Amino acid sequence: MSLLTQKTIKNEVKIQGVGLHSGKTVNLCLKSSEPNTGIIFKRIDLKNDNLVYPNFNNVSNTSLNTTISNEYGVKVSTIEHLMGALFGLGIDNLLIEIDNEEVPILDGSAREFIKKILSSEIKTSNKPIKIIKINKFVEFQDGERLISIEPSKACLDIDFELKYKNSLIGNQRNKINVYEDDLSEVFDSRTFCLYEDIEAIKKIGLAKGGSLDNAIVVRDNKVLNKSGLRNSKEFVNHKILDCIGDLFTSGYRIIGSIKCSQGGHYLTNQLLRKVFKNVENFSIVEIQERNLPHTIINKSLLRSIA
Repeated sequence: MSLLTQKTIKNEVKIQGVGLHSGKTVNLCLKSSEPNTGIIFKRIDLKNDNLVYPNFNNVSNTSLNTTISNEYGVKVSTIEHLMGALFGLGIDNLLIEIDNEEVPILDGSAREFIKKILSSEIKTSNKPIKIIKINKFVEFQDGERLISIEPSKACLDIDFELKYKNSLIGNQRNKINVYEDDLSEVFDSRTFCLYEDIEAIKKIGLAKGGSLDNAIVVRDNKVLNKSGLRNSKEFVNHKILDCIGDLFTSGYRIIGSIKCSQGGHYLTNQLLRKVFKNVENFSIVEIQERNLPHTIINKSLLRSIA
């Protein structure tokens, strides 16, 4: 059982893989970090100005991935699956050394990140965590696409709806309580694309590292991957994984209720920007109590906060 205090990892974790969009081999080294330092990416292939912070204000691109940049133009892309894994495992502080500009895609989900991090063991500090408590309803809309967040008593709910013209994907919807539900299917769910979109994506210089080993490819009403789907809602579950990872660019875990229709990286980032634009929309609460169950949730504690 973990505690409501800040966490990092005990031992270094090394991960090698291929960038989904760059096609380049990349090495990660996850290192323990002190309390109150947060998550930091360090581009070790660069000597200067190489720290990049995964903050919603630093998101510089949301087309088919989430990319963050610092003031010197140094980038780290496709951070969302790793960030989702860190959120789910309750990791508050971590130094992520990376020798290229894109986080490896691995199998297209968060599964391998979680396995690797758990193999290191989680290290707990005596410093309390902070959470973001949503105080007011906030909504962002882009045509028919919509995302909103509103106050919640003691949880982070995500109600996500996916709509595709493709008959296999179709309309999928799932609602989860991030802090109480078993999220193994969410973290196991892989990125996906339509077969007919691949050529267009590659024409703009993306998906150079894409394959059936790291993405679901759908052609007409068939999944081209021999192993098929991992779960019946893998498409919408992957979108929820992306949403969780993008929400962690807020810097903390969140108490609120999210509804999203046809969302993605852009909508989630715009929602965060809108929430934090007005200090009346949120509160940052430091939890002083110790020895309480994590992920995050002890209901009586959070009800008292809410």
